[in-house]
Formats: sequence, C-alpha cells, structure tokens
Amino acid sequence: MALSYKKDLGKYKDIDEDEILNNLSTEELKQLEMALEEMDPENALLPAGLRQKDQTVKKATGTFNRDSLLKYLEKEAMEYKDREDIVPFTGEKKGKVFIPKQKPIQTQKEEVTTLDPELEEALSSATDTELCDLAAILGVHTLVSSSQTYDGTGGKEYNNVVKGEKMNPVFDEPPNPTNVEETLQRIKSNDSSLTEVNLNNIKNIAIPTLKDIAKAMEKNTHVKKFSMAATRSNDPVAVAFSEMLRENKTLRSLNMESNFITGAGVQTLIDALRDNDTLTEIKIDNQRQQLGTNVEMEIAKMLEQNHSIVKFGYHFAQQGPRSRAAAAITKNNDLVRRRRVEGDL
Repeated sequence: MALSYKKDLGKYKDIDEDEILNNLSTEELKQLEMALEEMDPENALLPAGLRQKDQTVKKATGTFNRDSLLKYLEKEAMEYKDREDIVPFTGEKKGKVFIPKQKPIQTQKEEVTTLDPELEEALSSATDTELCDLAAILGVHTLVSSSQTYDGTGGKEYNNVVKGEKMNPVFDEPPNPTNVEETLQRIKSNDSSLTEVNLNNIKNIAIPTLKDIAKAMEKNTHVKKFSMAATRSNDPVAVAFSEMLRENKTLRSLNMESNFITGAGVQTLIDALRDNDTLTEIKIDNQRQQLGTNVEMEIAKMLEQNHSIVKFGYHFAQQGPRSRAAAAITKNNDLVRRRRVEGDL
C-alpha cells in the first residue's frame, strides 16, 4: 500500500537541482543552509559544530581572566535574592535534650596476697642477689633489668622497665683482595701452589680478562676449585668456560652463581658437562633471568648421563626436571659411596 504523500512526487523527478541552486541569491542560500541544519541536528556524520546553527549574538569577551570571573560570580551571588523561609527561624529549641546514660564505674579491689610466715621471713632476709635469681627463675622480667637478671647484680632501686643490652655493630664483609692479573699469570704458569681461585664479588673484571682466564684454565693441572660468583659474567664468558670444561681434567668445583648468563649460555655449559667426567660440583643458580623449561629438561638429561656430579646448585622452577635431577644426584652419590666402600675393602 503506497503512502499518500508519495502520489505527488512524480512531478519532481525531472527538476534540475543545480539550476535552482545557481539562481538563488546569497541570502536565500544562507536561509537554505540554516533550514538544512535544523532538519537533521542529530546527524552523527556531521561535526558537532555543524549540527546546529550558531545562535550566539553576544560578542567575544576576550581571553580567560580568572579574577574577573570570580568578581562576576561574587556579584551575581550578592545580587541574587534568597528564597524566603516558609516557617521563619526563631531559634526556639523543640523536643527533649539528649542526655547520655552514665554507666556505673566498677571499682576493683586489690587482692592482698598472704604468704606463710616462713616464706615472709625468708624473703625479708634475702639479699639483692638472691632476689634477682628468684625473679629470673619465676620469669618476672619487669622486676629487674636484663643485665641484673643474668648477672644477679644491681642496685637497691629497680626500674619497672626492661633495659635492652647494647648491640654489637656488624660490619660489612671486606672486599675480595684477590689480584686478578696476578692470578691470571699464576694460572698461565701452572703454579702448583694455586689450587683454589676465588673471584667472587669482583665486579670490575673485564670480559676479555675472564675469557683469558678460561683459556688459561684449559691447560692448568693444579686448580681444583674455581669461584666466580657475582662477577657480571655473561654468555660469552659461559661459552669460554664450556670450552675449558671440555679440555680441563683437574677442576672439581665450579661456581658461576649470581651472574648475567641466559639460557643459551647455560646450554653450552650443559653440553660441555656431557663430555666431562671429573667435575663433581657446579653452581649456576640466581641468574639475571629464568632459564626456561627446555633448559631445565636438558639439565636433567645431562645429570642422568653424567655420573661424576654429586652437587648441583640450581633451584628448578618445574617439578618434572626437579624430580629427575634429584634422582640423578642421589644415584651419583650412591655410586661414590659404593666406590669408597669397595676401596676400603
């Protein structure tokens, strides 16, 4: 069913809109624009400033002035007439005044402790030292100070406050006195008196120097324990020490904890330990970032293949590799115990 207003639309099909717009004057175009704006003010396709005609007739007041705005608001507030109260305020109080209930004060009577005549006579004739010992046994710590409690000495007047003893200061550990250059030369010369190298907490060792130390350790036959925790070592250093582990057959303990070695660097160490059967202890825990599940699985596989490592310093994040590594370490310790028992027999 066609609508009634559509019946007369056929006569407007052949009208040329451009010709009509060209014949309109400037005022007529403005009127047409205003009419079009008012026809669809909620058109979301138009900018907000074009959806409605500008109806402002006041001239611009200039830039923002905070002081003049405050004065204007105060003036408007003073000139505004207050609304009259329906019931005028007279100050008369109505109703009862609230009086809080007073609770009865409960008085506690002090209980008088009576002792046997023998105890009263013993306490009256006791010395200060005996009273301090008795207080310490009974646990009456507020009767005497801590020093009097343990020493059994003190004056006749007692404070009712426990006095703490003076704390002894705990100083920081001294820096590592190891001379890195001298140690490097001793490793290169294969000094027989150098059996342990401790570079822990020396943070200014250059990476090339650490690589030189690892290179020198390949041919060293006397160093059995090497520690380099917290030396800011990274993956290139780990690669250098992995090459050392493939060549060195004397080293028994290696500590590389608290460094910047990633999973890739630890992977090179694990691959080298598969070919090493002399190292018994290695520590690689507390690195800058977690090693990941794949590296932990490789560690567990290496410990199952390596029968010489009896101590492995690393906190596993996954349960599976942790269980396999613990079982492998236990098995290696049992093998060491069996060899020792067979050797004694």
